[in-house]
Amino acid sequence: MNKHSDNMPQIGFGTYLIPDDEAQAMVSAAMKIGYRHIDTAEGYGNESGIGEALKHAHANLNLKKEDIFITSKLFPGNPQWGREAKNYNDCISACDNSLKRLGLDHLDCYLIHAPFCKDQRLDQWRALVDLKKAGKIKSIGVSNYSEKHIQEIINSELEIPEVNQIELHPWCQKTDLTSFLEEKGIKIVAYSSLVPLETWRQKPNQDSAKSERMRKDGSQEKSFFKELAQKYNVSEAQVLLKWGLQKGFVILPKSSDPKRIKENFELSFDIDKSDMDRISGMERGDGVAWPGGDPCNAE
Repeated sequence: MNKHSDNMPQIGFGTYLIPDDEAQAMVSAAMKIGYRHIDTAEGYGNESGIGEALKHAHANLNLKKEDIFITSKLFPGNPQWGREAKNYNDCISACDNSLKRLGLDHLDCYLIHAPFCKDQRLDQWRALVDLKKAGKIKSIGVSNYSEKHIQEIINSELEIPEVNQIELHPWCQKTDLTSFLEEKGIKIVAYSSLVPLETWRQKPNQDSAKSERMRKDGSQEKSFFKELAQKYNVSEAQVLLKWGLQKGFVILPKSSDPKRIKENFELSFDIDKSDMDRISGMERGDGVAWPGGDPCNAE
């Protein structure tokens, strides 16, 4: 059976930490380079700017709506942060609001951003199932869900997610979870592929749970990824992104630098098997992109 998520381009443009007033210019630059998959979220606060970029693409780049694959995410709430859990109706409204901001009548993919609301999780998922039936979403999925969280949906006999977007890079490989997702036919989308880079989230207000040890290792002159970049005559970022592609993941590179946006899209080299095998041994445990810890561990 064909799933709409099968049409998701393998390289998407990530937009986390891109402010709304800069989103139009950056997303337009990415589409001009050739990106045809844009990833955003209610919680990123930049859907309106991305909507403007989409209008620009239709008017100036001769791109039709169906040429660009748009993913957004429902922020489910999080009582531990003092953010009320969204109920079924709240989820329907949140999707309608995202569509309005993006200037679209449907989304290619809509995800629940994290499994934060244990008591409301299945109702939130039911809302996505019904939004898909209503034609407002072409494919539905989750983000930061562990095997336990997905099994909860499977046990409820509701439609199974088509996608799980999770933090994945050589220091956080989640091999048990990725094997489970592959076995269930759930597409794996990797975010924060560039965690091992020295420059990852170094600017003010770009918090994470990245340890000092990780920062130190990333800055070493002879780090393994710097060696590989030299070997393949590419950047360290390209090595990390290509690793994700060769693992079969969809990747979501994000940059505000036009040169890097282009570079991150140019991944036509191959990492050889011996280097891929070495990377397999670099696992360091949980994801670090969320300052409060990896949301896959939510109860």
